[in-house]
Amino acid sequence: MSGYYKSGPGRASRVCELFDRIAPRYDLVNDVQSFGFHRVWKRRLLVSLKLCSRDRFLDLCCGSGDLALVGSKSVRQVVGLDFSQPMLDVAAARKGAEKAGNKVTWIRGNAMELPFADDSFDAVSIAYGLRNLASFNEGLAEIHRVLRPSGRIAILEFGIPQNAVWKSVWYVYLNCVVPGFGALFFGDRKAYSYILESLNHYPAQKGVLEALHQLGFQNINLVNYFGGMMSLHTAVKASS
Repeated sequence: MSGYYKSGPGRASRVCELFDRIAPRYDLVNDVQSFGFHRVWKRRLLVSLKLCSRDRFLDLCCGSGDLALVGSKSVRQVVGLDFSQPMLDVAAARKGAEKAGNKVTWIRGNAMELPFADDSFDAVSIAYGLRNLASFNEGLAEIHRVLRPSGRIAILEFGIPQNAVWKSVWYVYLNCVVPGFGALFFGDRKAYSYILESLNHYPAQKGVLEALHQLGFQNINLVNYFGGMMSLHTAVKASS
């Protein structure tokens, strides 16, 4: 294991350093390791949020900004927040960012300490970021806080299949194949071994469902892809 997810005060800085390093080729590696399917799943995430022209939309752990920029076409304002400045630099420079103009704001910040007032957003997304937080429960609590009553949340994340065959195939892929992308693109197998490491510290689908229930979210739904290798949770904050 690479040690990025070892608990303790240094964990956040280690994870941030990792994403700073992989930022320039992040999109390319995502396309390669998912065979392009991450784009399909992200489109489904956006569809599930039912964004409209009056919405304020927050994309947490926004990475290179693809979700925020596509979502900006449907809403009045988007905030993309990430703790990696190099990732935000990639987001601000990507195709479509200039056209979006003032509609999109990029903020460097901590998803567990959001710099926004209560009830600030109509929709919040987090794609491939929840498992990276030092406390996914604190992250979900912050999302609940900044969502307006009846606001929507969508969480796209790696999952753990329940079926033994699917799980075996998935873990072989993550343990043996994915680190090869780190070696190929960054000269370091550890650069992408973090995915399996993060899953070993993540409660997966059932844990997220339980946390959403405990926070009082309603209309909670889970869709699994590829036998549970990927998952999409959606929910609505209770109206006041």
